Amino acid sequence: MADQTREHLENRARHPRIPVPHARRGDLVVDLPTEILARFLHALADPTRLRILEHLSRDGELHVSALVERLGQPQGRVSAHLTCLRTCGLVRVRQDGKYRYYALADQRIPALLALARDLARPNAAAIASCAIGTRHDPPEETER
Repeated sequence: MADQTREHLENRARHPRIPVPHARRGDLVVDLPTEILARFLHALADPTRLRILEHLSRDGELHVSALVERLGQPQGRVSAHLTCLRTCGLVRVRQDGKYRYYALADQRIPALLALARDLARPNAAAIASCAIGTRHDPPEETER
């Protein structure tokens, strides 16, 4: 419990909250600040996080160790990415005893990933050569 509290406080220090307007139409926020949308898209802008979403899209609910095995990355790094995805509402977690299982929080995510691939495909060479998009990202192995 103390680890979760420390993690939550560290996460809030790194990512301060942006006020969200309360103008609503039904259950839809009418004016979503671009900063919120940018943070949502930033959660998708990491190869490991995209691979996690792809595995969950394809395989359904997975235990953390299964994701660690599929990604070939240390458990701590995978857990950090899962925390980001959970915070942004992209995945949900289910506790079963001492084990944690992750699944997509919204079944529209596979369609979002497919749309992103369709939009990127015609410009793949230009995107690959874009230095601005990777300026702050550490190099990482790609998976097809």
